[in-house]
Amino acid sequence: MADARMSRGQWHAVTAGFLGWTMDAFDFFVVVFLVDTLAVQFGVSKKEIVTTLTATLAMRPVGALLFGLLADRYGRRIPMIINVMFFSIVGFSCGFAPNFSVFLVLRALYGIGMGGEWGVGASLVMEAAPKRWRGLLSGILQSGYSVGYLVAAVAARTVLPTFGWRAMFWVGGLPALLALYIRTKVPESKAWEKHRVGSFRDILRVVRKQSGLLGYLVVMIVLFTFLSHGTQDLYPDFLKTVHQFLPTTVAGLAIFYNVGAILGAIIFGQLSQMIGRRKSITAALALCLMVIPFWAFGSGLIPLALGAFVMQMGVQGAWGIVPAHLNEMAPDAARGLVPGMAYQLGVMFAAPTNNIEFALRDRFGYQWALAGFETITILLLATVVLLGREQHGKSFHDDD
Repeated sequence: MADARMSRGQWHAVTAGFLGWTMDAFDFFVVVFLVDTLAVQFGVSKKEIVTTLTATLAMRPVGALLFGLLADRYGRRIPMIINVMFFSIVGFSCGFAPNFSVFLVLRALYGIGMGGEWGVGASLVMEAAPKRWRGLLSGILQSGYSVGYLVAAVAARTVLPTFGWRAMFWVGGLPALLALYIRTKVPESKAWEKHRVGSFRDILRVVRKQSGLLGYLVVMIVLFTFLSHGTQDLYPDFLKTVHQFLPTTVAGLAIFYNVGAILGAIIFGQLSQMIGRRKSITAALALCLMVIPFWAFGSGLIPLALGAFVMQMGVQGAWGIVPAHLNEMAPDAARGLVPGMAYQLGVMFAAPTNNIEFALRDRFGYQWALAGFETITILLLATVVLLGREQHGKSFHDDD
């Protein structure tokens, strides 16, 4: 048995994965707080701005395939450095977009970078973590998504009123500094060194043999994406449209409910270490289901705030288990590719989430659109998770 304590190199790997996902999420959620602003700036409808979110989500599998193959062939570190530089440059460039067409192309390109980061970062973190820490660190890693959302909300309250919408994207250039950190501090994964294969063809052969598993994971992540993006992306617009809250109030609420998301990811991630991945995911989903009346139909600031806080505890509580669950299920020789591809293919197929909810809003009203869509999603996801399997505690090394 290896020492269950974390070495300095392992902590650097966890930090790099967490910061990469945080910075990626920040740049994605910036658009959520700028839907009205960008529509006016580019002279288009809000629906077209929402389409840029869909374009970002739809392009993520391209990044997962490209960077996942590189990570399984050449190691985790160098592909992650390239990925961080790529999404930093593209995110920064969005602040210079002269019109909607250029902005749409840049957001699609950003999706490639965003799609590549999660798979490489998750494999790096999970392979660095001792088994007894895996659930907790899975939750911490995935909470980077909520931290990015929270930082975007803070920027919406501070950067946006003072410096304007372009500066919101210029801040997205800062992650380039993470590449230097990875280059100097993060060690290569020992699990990759042990299980590395000789060619891209060998990696794809492994994936082909696991096509059934990949298909199951994709279906699961489609529903996970309906859960997360269906409760997050349009919620600020819902609060402004239905409840007439000011943008600063909405940003403040987003900060508050993302604190709940961070807590949920860590709590349920650790719970999964004790009772298993599937039971913990189901428990988090049950929490989401119970709070829907307050989250969607609350009549005042406090009920809505508490409902959103608990909702995101459940949403990200379930998601916090995903890095560990997918990496434990993945074949050793393709751990850089399979979790990331499953994740991002699921995201791609669920990319129209916001458009679906917008269409339901026009037919049933915003409250019933959100509540109905998420109720069905939660019930389907719980069924798919419970019917599947898990490899809780799978060893990535002979000595852990």
